[in-house]
Amino acid sequence: MDISGVDPIRAVDPQKLIEKLAEELKKIDVIKYPYPVPIKTGVCCERPPQQKDFWYIRCAAIMRQLYLYGPVGVSRLRTHFGKRRRRGHAPPKFMKAGGKFIRTMLQQLEAAGLTQKVEKPRKGRVLTPKGISLLHRIAKEVCKGE
Repeated sequence: MDISGVDPIRAVDPQKLIEKLAEELKKIDVIKYPYPVPIKTGVCCERPPQQKDFWYIRCAAIMRQLYLYGPVGVSRLRTHFGKRRRRGHAPPKFMKAGGKFIRTMLQQLEAAGLTQKVEKPRKGRVLTPKGISLLHRIAKEVCKGE
């Protein structure tokens, strides 16, 4: 696949990019699951995540969102990762994802030097040059594999 002249992050399959990026994030010792047992990720979820490496996959997805949509805060990420909550006989209703998980992931990515807080033009977090270069490198590897 030729990606010359095109943004490599937008050109590749998001699922393959996130899986490959999650493998790279596992190598960073600052990023790890902070709880001793699995915990639900929000009120919309009935059970905790079943994947063993869910933490790294979600961190990778957050990095992709930061790259694409530029300063992003916890509230917008909660909305992005939220889903419909089943309410028995009542119709389903959209609920945001839990904020503590996302905030903790952003703090770990910041400690690893991949993200940083900004105040202007919008308040939120963005990727650092180190984070952007990591994403570009992974995207090029994924393109070569296709």
